[in-house]
Amino acid sequence: MLVLANATLATMADETGGYALTKAAALVIEGDRILWAGPESDLPHPDAPRRDLGGRLVTPGLVDCHTHIVFGGDRAQEFEMRLEGAGYEEIARAGGGILSTVRATRDWDEARLLEAALRRVDHLLAEGVTTIEVKSGYGLDVETELKMLRVARRIGEERKIHVVTTWLAAHALPPKYKDDRAGYIRDVVIKGMDRAHAEGLIDAVDGFCEGIAFSVAEMAQVFDHAASLGLPVKLHAEQLSDLGGAAMAAQRSAISTDHLEYLGADGIAAMAQSGTVAVLLPGAFYTLRETQYPPVQGLRDAGVPIALATDANPGTSPLTSILLTMNMGATLFRLTPAECLTGVTRHAARALGLADRGAIAPGQRADLAIWDIAHPAELTYRIGFNPLHARVFGGEFV
Repeated sequence: MLVLANATLATMADETGGYALTKAAALVIEGDRILWAGPESDLPHPDAPRRDLGGRLVTPGLVDCHTHIVFGGDRAQEFEMRLEGAGYEEIARAGGGILSTVRATRDWDEARLLEAALRRVDHLLAEGVTTIEVKSGYGLDVETELKMLRVARRIGEERKIHVVTTWLAAHALPPKYKDDRAGYIRDVVIKGMDRAHAEGLIDAVDGFCEGIAFSVAEMAQVFDHAASLGLPVKLHAEQLSDLGGAAMAAQRSAISTDHLEYLGADGIAAMAQSGTVAVLLPGAFYTLRETQYPPVQGLRDAGVPIALATDANPGTSPLTSILLTMNMGATLFRLTPAECLTGVTRHAARALGLADRGAIAPGQRADLAIWDIAHPAELTYRIGFNPLHARVFGGEFV
C-alpha cells in the first residue's frame, strides 16, 4: 500500500465534464489499483507509507486513443513538395502518398519498425501518456498488417504503457486490387482479420469510410464480420464528406467514430443513442489546413462524449504531442480546457472500451500523471511546454 499525499487531484470523475478538483488531497494505491482518493484530512490509512507530492497536480494518466504510430519511412519530402506547390498527382509520380509508406512498411523488418515506433512513443510517455491505441493499415496485405500488430504488441513489452491494437486493413485500396474491391475486402480485410484474431493481435476493428477509401456498404460488411468474432468496431468517418458512415457505425454499437468534420445531424443523433464517442483529431485538421470544423456544439447539445487524440501518422498528422493536441483542440475547435483534459482521459478511455482508467477513483487503475502546475487549465493553455513531474503506471513510478 502507498499513500500519495499533499496533492491537488483533478479526478475527472465528474459526469458533467469538469475537473472535479480536490485540494489538500491524498490517494491510496494498493497494487495496480486506486484504493481511495479524497481530502487528506479524511485519509483512512494514516500509517501507510507515504510519498509527499509537494502540492503538485495529479491527473489520470493520459490516453492517446487514435494513432498510426507504427510505420516505415517518412513523408517529409512530400510535405516539402506540397508547400512548394506540387499537386497530388505530381507527388504520387514522385513516389509519395500513402503508398510510399506502404512500401517502406513492407520493406522494414519488425526490429526496425519497433525501433522507429519507440522513438515516437517515448515523446508521448514524456507527456504523461499511459495508454495508447495503435492501428495497422500501412501493409495492405495480410502479412504486413500482422507484422505491424506484432510490433504494436511489443511496444507494450518494451515500455511501461498499455497498448490497444486495432485492425485497419480497410485503410486504402492497394494497386493490386484496384479492379477488385470485393476481392480485397474478402482476401485481405476479412481473412486477415480472422488470422489476426486467432493470433490474439487485435482488440478492435477500424476502417476508413470515405469517397477515396471504402463505402458505407463495404464497411458494414467488415463490421458485421468483426461482430461475428466478438470484436468492437470504430470508424474513420465524415472527414472529407458526409457519407453516413458514423450513423452506420453507431447502429453497430461502435465505440468511437473519428475525425467527423462533415458529421451531420443524423450521425450525431445515432451516436448519441448508441453512446459512441466522437474522437476529434486536430492534428490532421491543422496539417491539411482544413476549413470545415467538426460540429462541436451539436455534439455537446446531444450529449455525445468528445475525445481528442494525436492521430500520429506520417502523412496527415505527424504529431507526437498529446499536450499540443489539447491546445489545438481548444484553439482550433473551441473546446474548453476541461473538455480537452476529459478528452484525453475519461472520454479517451471510453473510446477504447476501457472502463478501468481515465479517472481517479476507487477501483481504477493507478495510472497517473503528476504535474508541476497549480491548475489543470495550464495543460491546455501552454504551447511547447511540458510540466510533467512523474508518471505512474499500474501503481509504479516510472
